[in-house]
Amino acid sequence: MENSKNYHDEQNELNTLKMRAVLDTLPSFCRSFFRGIADSTSARTRLAYAYDIRVFFEYMHENNSECKKIDIKDYPISILDMITREDIEEYMEYVSLYFKDGKKFTNDERGKKRKLSSLKSFYKYFYCAEKISTNPAALVALPKIHEKEIIRLDADEVSSLLDNVDEGSRLSKKQMQFHEKTKVRDLALMTLLLGTGIRVSECVGLDISDVDFKNNGIKIRRKGGYEAVVYFGSEVEEALLDYMGERHHMIPENGSEDALFLSLQNKRISVRAVENLVKKYASTVTSLKKITPHKLRSTYGTSLYRETGDIYLVADVLGHKDVNTTRKHYAAQEEDRRRKAANAVKLREE
Repeated sequence: MENSKNYHDEQNELNTLKMRAVLDTLPSFCRSFFRGIADSTSARTRLAYAYDIRVFFEYMHENNSECKKIDIKDYPISILDMITREDIEEYMEYVSLYFKDGKKFTNDERGKKRKLSSLKSFYKYFYCAEKISTNPAALVALPKIHEKEIIRLDADEVSSLLDNVDEGSRLSKKQMQFHEKTKVRDLALMTLLLGTGIRVSECVGLDISDVDFKNNGIKIRRKGGYEAVVYFGSEVEEALLDYMGERHHMIPENGSEDALFLSLQNKRISVRAVENLVKKYASTVTSLKKITPHKLRSTYGTSLYRETGDIYLVADVLGHKDVNTTRKHYAAQEEDRRRKAANAVKLREE
């Protein structure tokens, strides 16, 4: 039997192959940039950079008189010195809404910030290496990000959601056809997401051997590639044990032998499948909130912070490298705690 591949290593291989395909469409000097950032970035991050830089060069090829004269793959590195601050500012306006191969693409302020950040890193690399004499990307300010209110499920909604996963009473007739086959898996998966706050990519990457019932912990691969152990409570334990009873009787497809969560095709469940699963069950609870796996993560983070008041613990459990990221997400709750602090200390006995 073929050995099961580690999910994360498999994803890195796929991203590496996609990266090579994108590099074949870019100027040859781009390869040195991606080699230069290889040790400090993941394959997924480099692929995202490559896509962004390709969009930039395609725009310049269409709109810059000098760039039009040469095929993109044949651009010399000196072309970077021909591009001005104004060119980049016009490009940023362009990526708000553009069409390619008959498809419409849009970028909000976060998308635009990512695209400009990719370009800034790209230019900075060659400027610091003294390969170019100008750095127009450094002159363009990053878009201001307006923080959005965090969408999360309330306690009663969490309870209703898990009841609906368990019973399937609010599902359509078509959905109910599959519910009996998947409800134990779905309940384990949803309970795990809500009870640990792990990312959907961390969830689908779990192998059976990553679950430790002796210590009630799961070993996950975080963003950035490092491993961490996240602990779970009795509700998650019960749901996982129920699913394990079914999982041991399943015959997985080659390559998915070790996967914890399997699809109906007995392959490792995909990120998209989990997203659809969450959307399906969430729609039975609320029509006003757009609930995604990440919103379940926010729900867990909110509950943990309310119970502990420890922002550093929340950051650690959620796998945030910078506690300021966590504090930014839960700023409204910190404000509530500060208000309560106003009356916490009594100066005189009443």
